[in-house]
Amino acid sequence: MSKQSSQSNAPRFVGGSGRPSGETAQDRQKTLRRLSEYLRPYRTSLISVTVLVVIATFLGLAGPVLLGRAIDQYVVFDDVDGLIQMVVLMLIVYLAQGVFTMIHGILMIRVGQHFVADIRATLFNHFQILSMDYHDRHRVGDLMSRVSNDSEAINQILSNGLIQFTTNILSLGGIMIAMFLINFPLAVGTVTILPIMLWLTSQVTRRTREAFRGMQKNLGSMNAIMEENITGIRAVQAYAREAGAVEQFQAASTEYRKAGIRADFITAALGPMFTTMSILTIAATSLLGGWLALQDIVSVGVLATFVIYIMNFFRPMRGIAMVYNQLQAALAGAERIFEVLDETPTVDDKPDAANLGHIDGHVSFDNVSFAYEPDKPVLVDINLEVNPGQTIALVGPTGAGKTTIISLLSRFYDVTAGTILLDGHDIRDVKQDTIRQQLGIVLQDTFLFSGTVMENIRYGRLDATDEDVVEAAKLANADRFIRLLPLGYETEVSEKGNNFSQGQRQLLAIARAVLADPRILILDEATSSVDTRTEIQIQQALLRLLEGRTAFVIAHRLSTIRNADQVLVVNDHRIIERGTHDDLLEKRGFYYDLYMSQYHRLAELIRD
Repeated sequence: MSKQSSQSNAPRFVGGSGRPSGETAQDRQKTLRRLSEYLRPYRTSLISVTVLVVIATFLGLAGPVLLGRAIDQYVVFDDVDGLIQMVVLMLIVYLAQGVFTMIHGILMIRVGQHFVADIRATLFNHFQILSMDYHDRHRVGDLMSRVSNDSEAINQILSNGLIQFTTNILSLGGIMIAMFLINFPLAVGTVTILPIMLWLTSQVTRRTREAFRGMQKNLGSMNAIMEENITGIRAVQAYAREAGAVEQFQAASTEYRKAGIRADFITAALGPMFTTMSILTIAATSLLGGWLALQDIVSVGVLATFVIYIMNFFRPMRGIAMVYNQLQAALAGAERIFEVLDETPTVDDKPDAANLGHIDGHVSFDNVSFAYEPDKPVLVDINLEVNPGQTIALVGPTGAGKTTIISLLSRFYDVTAGTILLDGHDIRDVKQDTIRQQLGIVLQDTFLFSGTVMENIRYGRLDATDEDVVEAAKLANADRFIRLLPLGYETEVSEKGNNFSQGQRQLLAIARAVLADPRILILDEATSSVDTRTEIQIQQALLRLLEGRTAFVIAHRLSTIRNADQVLVVNDHRIIERGTHDDLLEKRGFYYDLYMSQYHRLAELIRD
């Protein structure tokens, strides 16, 4: 089967540390609109959060005003009772601000977590319905990144960043308005300093983003090297390339460290820079305010209010700068998620697709052609007729199209031309799941899931009892080795089943197929990677499994298909020969040459 792979994006740095990701969405407005559509079910909660944020921000702005009045109206005139009342009022205001802040924070966290859980579920569900050609074109790591990293970037901005961004914008606007309302001349003098500070902030923010973009690039290179060498650890150790792998990783790690130092240095300088700007602005405002106070234009309380406002002014500025970058990462993540959700299955059920009930197992290919890419045919004019209970062997060189034939029968792909019939039903007119419920597939590279041996066999039929599972294992010649395991059927399967041999994995896969009790059995190189003794065990199990079922068998070892009812020889995208094993040998054609080449190789091995 010919498949295409695409390069995935390099791993991205996202998280809640406040570091910019360096990545932005290509169409931010469109992405924001779509995000707002997904947030529509949470509209009531978001409105509540907005109201609470406005109230909390207003209370935060009221505090400095109350302090200024306390100075002008009570401290200056030694009014202790009035001062106590004002202090109590200030405590109530700040306490209320804290309560409202806590409530809107909790609400927004709940919204963020529920929203991201919904997005992840939607994305994962969509992966299940996307056709095989989509998965052929995309790397698993890239798809996993969209479920985890990209959705987490959205969670960060919703749970915390969006509130911070809104609060900071409201605080900045509120402070500016409040200063002009309290004292216009002093506000004008203060505001004239701010453009310089804003310009410096924008310059540092831009350099920060550039630094982290470079850091992200180096992180992607380092992760790629690490993933490749860990995945291929057997090859690394087999060729004694451990030292080279370590050297390669250390070189990439060094570059990442250098980029990280540069980025972190700029980030570390951001805080002191804002502090210095705040002090300079406070000093300038104090000088201006002091002079205006001498002119009886500004009171001491008003000056104190301005100083507090300025102290609070640069904190939201810094917050906006950091949250803005976080927002860009979230939008980029959302855009990548929407790219997946916008993909439509190329193999889909028709609106009026019927359920395929119990079938006898009659299969017909009528002038079937197929191409993964236009103008690059994989199969051309395939015709075959399989009666119920017959075993069909597919042989031919690698890449001839054997696996593609069974992939089309499984409807992992739709034919480019022609028709495939199951008991007279065009498989495009029936639901996919009802087709696959009739199929049992045993592949060369058996996939075992995390869990116990019992659970892996039961995957073939989830409602099966323990007794059913054990009986299936016995029929598959797997029961004996399973009972020798430390925990028997409750033994845990490691990642990809690496704690079992290839032959044991194949026997478990056969047991799974036995339990599923399919009408049509597909065996794709089921015995090509096992020793002769294990092959005999597998063949014995397969004979039991094949009994009474229609079967398609792909095998490079031609000795395993001698008893097939029909052998189809596939080469150059077509079926070039067909007949029984003996008939094809008598014809002395392509199959004969293929068989004799294997026979001679085996004879030479025996002589050696």
